[in-house]
Amino acid sequence: MTDEREGSAVGKYPVTRAVDRELDVFGLTDRGHVREENQDHFLLCSLHKSMRVHGTSLPTSADLESLGHRLAFLAIVADGVGGSAAGEAASRAAIETIATYVTTTMRCYYTADPQESEEFLTALRGVAFEAHRAVVDRGVAEPDLQGMATTLTLAIGVWPSLFLLQVGDSRAYLLRNGELRQLTRDQTVAQDLVDRGVMRPSAAYRSPLAHVLSSAIGGQTEPQVDRIALEGTDVVLLCSDGLTKHVADDAIRGRLVTMTSSRQVCQDLVADALAGGGSDNITVVVVRQRS
Repeated sequence: MTDEREGSAVGKYPVTRAVDRELDVFGLTDRGHVREENQDHFLLCSLHKSMRVHGTSLPTSADLESLGHRLAFLAIVADGVGGSAAGEAASRAAIETIATYVTTTMRCYYTADPQESEEFLTALRGVAFEAHRAVVDRGVAEPDLQGMATTLTLAIGVWPSLFLLQVGDSRAYLLRNGELRQLTRDQTVAQDLVDRGVMRPSAAYRSPLAHVLSSAIGGQTEPQVDRIALEGTDVVLLCSDGLTKHVADDAIRGRLVTMTSSRQVCQDLVADALAGGGSDNITVVVVRQRS
């Protein structure tokens, strides 16, 4: 069994339609100790007249890239569900579809006022259904992949707003003034039972239903979208559940509070998850503004 570790960092580049600072961004994915293959994928890119890829686990990233004036930033984490080939294919298909959709169809970030969020939120719902259609069609075309699905957590930053799309249980967090906040809701059967008052949160955490998705790209898809007002010192983290299975929120907060760079904190968090058991694929993406 070989060790798969892939990372990518962003150097200095000018920020437009945002505060006059630079971004510190990094993404890292690891197979973990148990899984034979890595079914996770991530994508980090700035959105120009098209898109500039700064980091991804996708092998075809060169085909996604085209340059222009930077207007926004995009981060995605997808955690595939199914057999080894099916899960990897689902997460890859979802991200590749979104990359194409954002650059060819979702043009609202060019001219729209980010304070008027409804156009962005409507476009994000469209992103989810485009990815869903692509995953389902791939499964129909290739019987070995039938039934494949993936989580999808997407953040698009158009200063001073962060727009979120959530399907599944990969998470987005925000660190602000030393406090960590989970921005997304886990779309799992256990969380649904908690929300209905049937299960206590403490029991849900230990329940096998905590890892049964109630919404997924390729399955029953119920995209959740939201808008968050950003502040200059915010840190945004996206991750698959391979991190949160083994690293508690307090430990994640501790790493983010003391971070020296996005690269360093991603490496530390992946190492923490591996030390905690590494029972699943682990993906961590961190975005912040340089001070």
